[in-house]
Amino acid sequence: MAERKVLVRIDDRVRLMSAVLSATTYPQQEQYRPHQVARFTAKRVADFSHHPAVTGAQVLLDQNAPLEALYTYILKLTWPDLAASQVPRWVPPRWNEHLKNFYEQTKLAEWWQETKTDWDKAQQEAELVLSTVDFYTFLKPFVGQVVEQLVFMPNLLYPVGRTVGVRVGGEIWVICPPRQAWGDSPPWPFTEDKGYVYANAMTEYARLLMLAYLRQHAADVAPVAQKPLPVSDEFRERYPNWGDQFTELVVSGLVALFLEESISKQEAKAYVLLQRKAKGLQIVPGVVSVLRRYLSDFNSNKYDSFIKYMPNFPAHLRVAKTITTI
Repeated sequence: MAERKVLVRIDDRVRLMSAVLSATTYPQQEQYRPHQVARFTAKRVADFSHHPAVTGAQVLLDQNAPLEALYTYILKLTWPDLAASQVPRWVPPRWNEHLKNFYEQTKLAEWWQETKTDWDKAQQEAELVLSTVDFYTFLKPFVGQVVEQLVFMPNLLYPVGRTVGVRVGGEIWVICPPRQAWGDSPPWPFTEDKGYVYANAMTEYARLLMLAYLRQHAADVAPVAQKPLPVSDEFRERYPNWGDQFTELVVSGLVALFLEESISKQEAKAYVLLQRKAKGLQIVPGVVSVLRRYLSDFNSNKYDSFIKYMPNFPAHLRVAKTITTI
Protein backbone atom coordinates (compact mmCIF):
# COMPACT_ATOMS: atom_id res chain seq x y z
CA MET A 1 0.00 0.00 0.00
CA ALA A 2 1.41 3.39 -1.01
CA GLU A 3 2.34 5.77 1.78
CA ARG A 4 -0.47 8.23 2.37
CA LYS A 5 0.31 11.91 2.63
CA VAL A 6 -1.19 14.92 4.33
CA LEU A 7 -2.86 17.18 1.76
CA VAL A 8 -1.91 20.85 2.02
CA ARG A 9 -4.73 23.15 0.91
CA ILE A 10 -5.60 26.83 0.87
CA ASP A 11 -9.38 26.94 1.21
CA ASP A 12 -11.39 30.10 0.51
CA ARG A 13 -14.05 29.14 3.06
CA VAL A 14 -11.46 29.06 5.83
CA ARG A 15 -10.02 32.37 4.61
CA LEU A 16 -13.49 33.89 4.57
CA MET A 17 -14.21 32.86 8.16
CA SER A 18 -10.82 34.18 9.23
CA ALA A 19 -11.52 37.50 7.48
CA VAL A 20 -14.85 37.74 9.32
CA LEU A 21 -13.00 36.99 12.55
CA SER A 22 -10.66 39.90 11.72
CA ALA A 23 -13.61 42.31 11.84
CA THR A 24 -14.80 41.13 15.28
CA THR A 25 -13.15 41.93 18.62
CA TYR A 26 -11.22 38.65 18.44
CA PRO A 27 -7.93 40.22 17.23
CA GLN A 28 -7.83 42.25 20.47
CA GLN A 29 -7.44 38.99 22.39
CA GLU A 30 -4.36 37.91 20.44
CA GLN A 31 -1.04 38.47 22.15
CA TYR A 32 1.11 37.95 19.08
CA ARG A 33 2.19 39.95 16.07
CA PRO A 34 0.14 38.70 13.11
CA HIS A 35 1.44 37.97 9.62
CA GLN A 36 1.34 41.00 7.31
CA VAL A 37 -1.52 39.39 5.34
CA ALA A 38 -3.58 39.20 8.55
CA ARG A 39 -2.80 42.83 9.40
CA PHE A 40 -3.76 44.14 5.97
CA THR A 41 -6.86 41.93 5.84
CA ALA A 42 -8.00 43.36 9.17
CA LYS A 43 -7.59 46.88 7.80
CA ARG A 44 -9.49 45.95 4.65
CA VAL A 45 -12.54 44.69 6.57
CA ALA A 46 -12.40 47.18 9.47
CA ASP A 47 -15.39 49.18 8.17
CA PHE A 48 -17.57 46.06 8.09
CA SER A 49 -17.80 45.45 11.84
CA HIS A 50 -21.57 46.02 11.69
CA HIS A 51 -22.14 43.68 8.75
CA PRO A 52 -24.53 40.86 9.75
CA ALA A 53 -21.88 38.24 8.95
CA VAL A 54 -19.59 39.88 11.50
CA THR A 55 -22.23 40.63 14.14
CA GLY A 56 -23.36 37.01 13.89
CA ALA A 57 -19.80 35.84 14.53
CA GLN A 58 -19.43 38.33 17.37
CA VAL A 59 -22.55 37.01 19.11
CA LEU A 60 -21.16 33.49 18.93
CA LEU A 61 -17.77 34.58 20.27
CA ASP A 62 -19.48 36.47 23.12
CA GLN A 63 -21.27 33.23 23.96
CA ASN A 64 -17.88 31.47 24.08
CA ALA A 65 -18.60 29.38 21.02
CA PRO A 66 -15.41 27.48 20.13
CA LEU A 67 -13.59 28.50 16.97
CA GLU A 68 -13.74 24.85 15.97
CA ALA A 69 -17.52 25.17 15.62
CA LEU A 70 -17.25 28.20 13.32
CA TYR A 71 -14.71 26.57 11.01
CA THR A 72 -16.58 23.27 10.96
CA TYR A 73 -19.74 25.11 9.95
CA ILE A 74 -18.17 27.00 7.05
CA LEU A 75 -16.28 23.94 5.77
CA LYS A 76 -19.62 22.16 5.47
CA LEU A 77 -20.93 24.89 3.14
CA THR A 78 -20.56 24.53 -0.61
CA TRP A 79 -18.25 26.86 -2.50
CA PRO A 80 -18.70 29.41 -3.97
CA ASP A 81 -22.46 29.65 -3.31
CA LEU A 82 -22.11 28.83 0.42
CA ALA A 83 -25.24 26.70 0.44
CA ALA A 84 -26.02 24.72 3.58
CA SER A 85 -27.57 21.24 3.56
CA GLN A 86 -28.15 21.20 7.31
CA VAL A 87 -28.03 24.15 9.68
CA PRO A 88 -27.21 23.62 13.38
CA ARG A 89 -29.54 25.39 15.81
CA TRP A 90 -26.79 27.61 17.16
CA VAL A 91 -26.09 29.21 13.76
CA PRO A 92 -27.42 32.80 13.34
CA PRO A 93 -30.33 33.12 10.88
CA ARG A 94 -29.26 33.25 7.21
CA TRP A 95 -25.62 33.40 8.27
CA ASN A 96 -24.44 31.62 5.14
CA GLU A 97 -26.14 34.30 3.00
CA HIS A 98 -24.55 37.04 5.09
CA LEU A 99 -21.13 35.39 4.77
CA LYS A 100 -21.49 35.30 0.99
CA ASN A 101 -22.50 38.97 0.94
CA PHE A 102 -19.53 39.87 3.17
CA TYR A 103 -17.22 38.05 0.76
CA GLU A 104 -18.64 40.00 -2.17
CA GLN A 105 -18.81 43.40 -0.46
CA THR A 106 -15.22 43.26 0.81
CA LYS A 107 -13.98 42.01 -2.59
CA LEU A 108 -12.01 39.25 -0.91
CA ALA A 109 -11.53 37.39 -4.19
CA GLU A 110 -9.48 40.32 -5.47
CA TRP A 111 -7.60 40.51 -2.18
CA TRP A 112 -6.69 36.83 -2.27
CA GLN A 113 -5.34 37.39 -5.76
CA GLU A 114 -3.26 40.36 -4.57
CA THR A 115 -1.80 38.28 -1.74
CA LYS A 116 -1.39 35.11 -3.84
CA THR A 117 2.40 35.18 -3.56
CA ASP A 118 2.21 34.98 0.25
CA TRP A 119 -0.33 32.15 0.18
CA ASP A 120 1.58 30.19 -2.48
CA LYS A 121 4.77 30.53 -0.44
CA ALA A 122 3.05 29.28 2.73
CA GLN A 123 1.56 26.32 0.86
CA GLN A 124 4.89 25.37 -0.71
CA GLU A 125 6.65 25.62 2.66
CA ALA A 126 4.05 23.45 4.38
CA GLU A 127 4.16 20.87 1.57
CA LEU A 128 7.94 20.70 1.83
CA VAL A 129 7.88 20.20 5.60
CA LEU A 130 5.08 17.62 5.58
CA SER A 131 6.32 15.63 2.58
CA THR A 132 8.80 13.60 4.61
CA VAL A 133 6.56 12.32 7.44
CA ASP A 134 3.91 9.62 7.67
CA PHE A 135 1.27 10.41 10.28
CA TYR A 136 -0.93 7.52 9.14
CA THR A 137 1.54 4.74 9.91
CA PHE A 138 2.59 6.30 13.21
CA LEU A 139 -1.00 6.63 14.47
CA LYS A 140 -2.27 3.22 13.33
CA PRO A 141 -1.23 1.23 16.47
CA PHE A 142 -3.08 3.74 18.66
CA VAL A 143 -6.30 4.51 16.74
CA GLY A 144 -6.44 1.77 14.13
CA GLN A 145 -6.42 2.34 10.37
CA VAL A 146 -6.87 6.06 9.69
CA VAL A 147 -9.50 6.17 6.96
CA GLU A 148 -9.89 9.95 6.98
CA GLN A 149 -7.86 12.22 4.72
CA LEU A 150 -5.59 14.43 6.80
CA VAL A 151 -5.56 18.03 5.57
CA PHE A 152 -3.24 20.88 6.62
CA MET A 153 -3.94 24.53 5.87
CA PRO A 154 -1.25 27.14 6.60
CA ASN A 155 -3.23 30.10 7.89
CA LEU A 156 -1.81 33.60 7.43
CA LEU A 157 -4.92 35.20 9.00
CA TYR A 158 -6.54 35.03 12.42
CA PRO A 159 -6.31 33.21 14.74
CA VAL A 160 -2.57 33.88 14.90
CA GLY A 161 -1.85 32.36 18.29
CA ARG A 162 -3.49 28.95 18.07
CA THR A 163 -4.15 26.03 15.77
CA VAL A 164 -7.68 24.86 15.01
CA GLY A 165 -8.47 21.22 14.31
CA VAL A 166 -11.83 20.11 12.87
CA ARG A 167 -13.40 16.98 11.42
CA VAL A 168 -15.58 17.51 8.35
CA GLY A 169 -16.97 14.53 6.52
CA GLY A 170 -14.14 12.18 5.69
CA GLU A 171 -11.43 14.77 6.35
CA ILE A 172 -9.58 16.02 9.42
CA TRP A 173 -8.34 19.59 9.04
CA VAL A 174 -5.54 21.36 10.86
CA ILE A 175 -5.66 25.14 10.34
CA CYS A 176 -2.27 26.32 11.54
CA PRO A 177 -0.66 29.78 11.74
CA PRO A 178 3.09 30.24 11.24
CA ARG A 179 5.19 30.11 14.39
CA GLN A 180 5.30 33.39 16.29
CA ALA A 181 8.59 35.22 16.69
CA TRP A 182 9.71 37.32 19.63
CA GLY A 183 8.59 40.92 20.04
CA ASP A 184 7.63 42.76 16.87
CA SER A 185 9.37 40.39 14.49
CA PRO A 186 7.18 38.80 11.81
CA PRO A 187 6.19 35.12 12.19
CA TRP A 188 8.64 32.47 11.06
CA PRO A 189 8.35 30.72 7.68
CA PHE A 190 6.89 27.21 8.07
CA THR A 191 10.18 25.71 6.87
CA GLU A 192 12.11 27.35 9.71
CA ASP A 193 10.68 25.10 12.41
CA LYS A 194 9.64 21.57 11.42
CA GLY A 195 9.04 20.68 15.06
CA TYR A 196 6.41 23.40 15.40
CA VAL A 197 4.54 22.18 12.31
CA TYR A 198 4.77 18.51 13.31
CA ALA A 199 3.67 19.18 16.90
CA ASN A 200 0.68 21.29 15.92
CA ALA A 201 -0.44 18.89 13.20
CA MET A 202 0.01 15.75 15.30
CA THR A 203 -1.73 17.31 18.31
CA GLU A 204 -4.94 17.97 16.37
CA TYR A 205 -4.91 14.80 14.26
CA ALA A 206 -4.23 12.59 17.29
CA ARG A 207 -6.78 14.41 19.49
CA LEU A 208 -9.66 14.13 17.02
CA LEU A 209 -8.83 10.53 16.12
CA MET A 210 -8.44 9.48 19.77
CA LEU A 211 -11.75 11.08 20.77
CA ALA A 212 -13.46 9.18 17.95
CA TYR A 213 -11.64 5.97 18.97
CA LEU A 214 -12.86 6.29 22.57
CA ARG A 215 -16.44 6.84 21.36
CA GLN A 216 -16.18 3.86 19.02
CA HIS A 217 -15.06 1.63 21.92
CA ALA A 218 -17.24 3.25 24.60
CA ALA A 219 -18.34 -0.10 26.10
CA ASP A 220 -14.71 -1.20 26.61
CA VAL A 221 -13.60 2.21 27.87
CA ALA A 222 -16.33 2.48 30.55
CA PRO A 223 -14.78 0.05 33.10
CA VAL A 224 -11.28 1.48 32.47
CA ALA A 225 -12.60 4.99 33.17
CA GLN A 226 -13.43 3.86 36.71
CA LYS A 227 -9.71 3.75 37.43
CA PRO A 228 -8.46 7.27 38.24
CA LEU A 229 -5.44 8.52 36.33
CA PRO A 230 -2.40 9.66 38.36
CA VAL A 231 -2.74 13.36 37.54
CA SER A 232 -2.47 16.49 39.66
CA ASP A 233 -5.50 18.19 41.23
CA GLU A 234 -4.86 21.17 38.94
CA PHE A 235 -4.97 18.96 35.86
CA ARG A 236 -8.08 17.16 37.10
CA GLU A 237 -9.77 20.49 37.69
CA ARG A 238 -8.94 21.63 34.16
CA TYR A 239 -10.10 18.32 32.67
CA PRO A 240 -12.75 16.86 35.02
CA ASN A 241 -13.85 14.22 32.48
CA TRP A 242 -11.77 11.00 32.43
CA GLY A 243 -11.90 10.80 28.64
CA ASP A 244 -10.53 14.34 28.31
CA GLN A 245 -7.77 13.60 30.84
CA PHE A 246 -6.81 10.42 29.00
CA THR A 247 -6.87 12.09 25.59
CA GLU A 248 -4.78 15.05 26.75
CA LEU A 249 -2.18 12.75 28.29
CA VAL A 250 -1.97 10.32 25.38
CA VAL A 251 -1.88 13.06 22.74
CA SER A 252 0.97 14.84 24.55
CA GLY A 253 2.85 11.56 24.77
CA LEU A 254 2.23 10.79 21.09
CA VAL A 255 3.50 14.21 20.01
CA ALA A 256 6.69 13.79 22.06
CA LEU A 257 7.23 10.30 20.68
CA PHE A 258 6.62 11.47 17.10
CA LEU A 259 9.05 14.38 17.46
CA GLU A 260 11.72 12.06 18.82
CA GLU A 261 11.28 9.60 15.95
CA SER A 262 10.93 12.16 13.16
CA ILE A 263 13.40 14.85 14.31
CA SER A 264 15.46 14.22 17.46
CA LYS A 265 15.42 13.54 21.19
CA GLN A 266 16.28 17.18 21.79
CA GLU A 267 13.17 18.29 19.89
CA ALA A 268 11.04 15.93 21.96
CA LYS A 269 12.57 17.20 25.22
CA ALA A 270 11.90 20.80 24.20
CA TYR A 271 8.25 19.90 23.60
CA VAL A 272 7.98 18.11 26.97
CA LEU A 273 9.43 21.17 28.70
CA LEU A 274 6.91 23.39 26.93
CA GLN A 275 4.04 21.16 28.08
CA ARG A 276 5.34 21.38 31.63
CA LYS A 277 5.54 25.18 31.53
CA ALA A 278 2.37 25.89 29.56
CA LYS A 279 0.02 23.26 31.00
CA GLY A 280 1.66 22.12 34.21
CA LEU A 281 1.96 18.63 32.69
CA GLN A 282 4.76 17.00 34.65
CA ILE A 283 3.83 13.47 33.64
CA VAL A 284 4.49 13.51 29.87
CA PRO A 285 7.81 11.56 30.12
CA GLY A 286 5.92 8.89 32.04
CA VAL A 287 3.25 8.77 29.33
CA VAL A 288 5.93 8.40 26.66
CA SER A 289 7.41 5.49 28.62
CA VAL A 290 4.01 3.77 28.79
CA LEU A 291 3.33 4.33 25.07
CA ARG A 292 6.75 2.87 24.22
CA ARG A 293 5.94 -0.17 26.34
CA TYR A 294 2.65 -0.63 24.51
CA LEU A 295 4.31 -0.25 21.09
CA SER A 296 6.83 -2.94 22.00
CA ASP A 297 4.01 -5.28 23.01
CA PHE A 298 2.03 -4.35 19.88
CA ASN A 299 4.96 -5.07 17.60
CA SER A 300 5.51 -8.43 19.29
CA ASN A 301 1.79 -9.23 18.82
CA LYS A 302 0.98 -9.27 22.53
CA TYR A 303 -1.80 -6.77 21.77
CA ASP A 304 -3.52 -6.24 18.44
CA SER A 305 -5.06 -2.87 19.38
CA PHE A 306 -4.71 -0.05 21.87
CA ILE A 307 -8.15 -0.74 23.35
CA LYS A 308 -6.92 -4.18 24.48
CA TYR A 309 -4.01 -2.56 26.28
CA MET A 310 -6.01 0.30 27.76
CA PRO A 311 -7.04 -1.45 31.04
CA ASN A 312 -3.33 -1.48 31.96
CA PHE A 313 -2.74 2.17 31.15
CA PRO A 314 -3.62 3.76 34.56
CA ALA A 315 -1.50 1.29 36.55
CA HIS A 316 1.44 1.42 34.16
CA LEU A 317 1.34 5.22 34.17
CA ARG A 318 1.33 5.24 37.95
CA VAL A 319 4.53 3.19 37.93
CA ALA A 320 6.10 5.35 35.22
CA LYS A 321 5.20 8.60 36.95
CA THR A 322 8.61 8.84 38.58
CA ILE A 323 10.35 8.99 35.20
CA THR A 324 11.44 12.56 34.56
CA THR A 325 13.35 12.31 31.29
CA ILE A 326 12.62 10.84 27.89
